[in-house]
Amino acid sequence: MPEKTNILPYAIRAADFSLAHPLDEFYALAGQALPPLQEVEGVGVPEPYKTLLVHQNDMTPTLEKFHQSRIHLQVVGRRSMEEAYYREVVLLLDGTDQPVEFGAIKINLGLFPQEARAEILQEKLPLGYILAEYKIPHASRPRAFIRLASDHLINGLLKLSGAQVLYGRRNTLFDPQQRPLAEIVEILPTAGKKDVA
Repeated sequence: MPEKTNILPYAIRAADFSLAHPLDEFYALAGQALPPLQEVEGVGVPEPYKTLLVHQNDMTPTLEKFHQSRIHLQVVGRRSMEEAYYREVVLLLDGTDQPVEFGAIKINLGLFPQEARAEILQEKLPLGYILAEYKIPHASRPRAFIRLASDHLINGLLKLSGAQVLYGRRNTLFDPQQRPLAEIVEILPTAGKKDVA
């Protein structure tokens, strides 16, 4: 019986694994230091962050179910390098524009069908919508969970004030051939914000 190689990409860390990649690239381009962050075990992530982060589901439908609202995308920054497309984003609730996630994503465009690639580059929909719309088979595999101190940039984008302890995850989406479709850092705003209009 062949080995189950689908476990290897996230069970074994590459020597060049970066907890904050690709967010670290946007900070470097801006000449800013990353906020203090550390890796935490999934069991150590408090609720409701644990429900929202510690799973192998896509983040867009998870956030929509939690907030009982559809989500749209605001692109903060972008850059391209050959087939790699990077963007720094905020996910916002429809109707209120309440931020429910800040993050950065590296998308390997060459692994997507042409129509899906064009829609990604239009920057109107979160990747989760596009994956569902085009029925692109994939697996979501968080590689680490993160606790961090918010900084001026994150506070501004998530509409927070003062020093905040936030949680997030470093996730990779794989296609059926175990190639990385996307690498993502997903950071959630302070717990309890979901009822604020």
